Amino acid sequence: MRSSHSLDRLDVAFDDDRLVADAGLLLPATLAHHLGLRELVDEHLDLGAAAGRANPGDKLLTLVLSALAGGDCIDDANALRAGGTERVLGHVVKAASTLGTFLRSFRWGHVRQLDRVSRELLGRAWAAGAGPGAEPFTIDLDSTICETYGLAKEGALHHGYTGVRGYHPLLAIAAGTGDVLMARLREGRANTARGAAHFLTETIGRVRAAGASGQLTVRADSGFYAHAVVAVCRTMKVRFSITIRQHRSVRRLIEAIPDDAWTPIPYWLAGGADVAETVYIPFAHEKDAVPVRLIVRRVKPTPGSQLALFALYDYHAFITDRDGETLVLEADHRRHAEIENAIRDLKYGMALNHLPSGKFAANGAWLSVQVMAHNLARWTARIGLGAGIVTTKTLRRRLFAVAGRLTRSARRLTLHLPTRWPWAIEFRAALARLRAIPLLA
Repeated sequence: MRSSHSLDRLDVAFDDDRLVADAGLLLPATLAHHLGLRELVDEHLDLGAAAGRANPGDKLLTLVLSALAGGDCIDDANALRAGGTERVLGHVVKAASTLGTFLRSFRWGHVRQLDRVSRELLGRAWAAGAGPGAEPFTIDLDSTICETYGLAKEGALHHGYTGVRGYHPLLAIAAGTGDVLMARLREGRANTARGAAHFLTETIGRVRAAGASGQLTVRADSGFYAHAVVAVCRTMKVRFSITIRQHRSVRRLIEAIPDDAWTPIPYWLAGGADVAETVYIPFAHEKDAVPVRLIVRRVKPTPGSQLALFALYDYHAFITDRDGETLVLEADHRRHAEIENAIRDLKYGMALNHLPSGKFAANGAWLSVQVMAHNLARWTARIGLGAGIVTTKTLRRRLFAVAGRLTRSARRLTLHLPTRWPWAIEFRAALARLRAIPLLA
C-alpha cells in the first residue's frame, strides 16, 4: 500500500501571480538600472524603420536577463514573464516572438551601435568601482570557434584548420577579472589574425576611455603574431607579449642558446622545464623592425609519449618588449591561458554556444547580448560581493535562481525569499552595495 505522503498524491497548480522565478535576478537588474543600460540602448540603438525598432532597451534587457537566468535560446526568455518576475526586473519583459523580430531587424551598423553601448557601459561600471584605475592592466587577445549546425546560417562556414562549421569571433578579455572588453563576430573561415590590428586599436581606445590609466600590456598566442598587431602596440605605447611562430630561423636561434643559459622552473617532472632568453628581430623585412626579447621555455616530453621518441625538448617561445626578470615574464605569459576560462563561461555560463539566427547581424547582436550579460555577472560579484572571479554558474545557483514571492503592504512591495537560504547574508550585502551606486540615466 502506498504512503499517503507519496509524491503521486502531490497536487500541482500554476495559479500564483505573486511568485517570482529567479528572484535573485534583482541583483544584476539593479546594477543594470543604476548603470543606465536601458537608457544607453534607447539612446544609441536606432533600427530605423525595421519591424523590431520599438522599445529597444526593454528588448535588450529581456535578452540579457534571460541569459543570466540560464536561457540559451530566444524562447527561454518567456520564463521571465511568469508570475511576478517582471516586477523584480524593473522593465517590461518582452515575448520571445517579439525578441526574434528585434534580432532579425539588425544590420551590421546596428551591431556597431551595440558596441557603443557596451563601451559606455564598461566605463560606467569601472567608474563605479570595477575598474583597474592607475594599476597596470593586461589585455588578453584570443578567438574561439562557435559551432553551428544549420546549413543556412550566414557566414557559418568551415574553419580553415579545425574544419568546424560555425563562427570565429575575436575576443579581448581583461586579465585577472574576466571582463569582456570587446567582441566581434566573424565568419567561420576567418583567419585568426584577420582584422586583429583594427580590433586591438579599438579595444585599447575603449580601455583608455573607460579609465584604465596605467601601463597596458597585450598578451596573445601565435595566431596574433603579425606585424600589424605589434605595430599597433608600439604606436599606442602598449607593451606586448606574443607567442612566436617557430620558423626554421627561430628554431635555429633557440637551439643555439647555450646549456648554461637555461634556468630550471618548477614542474611536475623533476628537471622537466627550463627558461632562457635571447634577442630576436621579428619582421626583419619591415622598416620599423627592432630587436626584442625572445623568451623561451623548453619542456621535456612526457615519458612514454610519442613526442618523447622524436624530440629531446618541446619549445614554447614568445617575443616581448617588457622590462622585468625573465622568469617573471615567462610565468606571466603562461597566464594568458586563463582567457579560456572566460571563453568557457561565455559559452556555457551564458549562451554563446548557441547562435540562434540565420542572419549574420542578428548573431552579432546575440554575441553583444552575451557579452553584456557576462560582464554584469562579473561586476555583480566584484562590486556587490567584493569577490574576485566568480563563475556565472556559481552566481546563478547561489544568488540568481533563488525563488521568491511578492507581497504588498502600505503601498510597498516586499520580496520574500526562502528562510535559511545559505547565501542570504551575501545577497543582502550585495543588494545594498549595488543600490549605493549613483543612478546613471
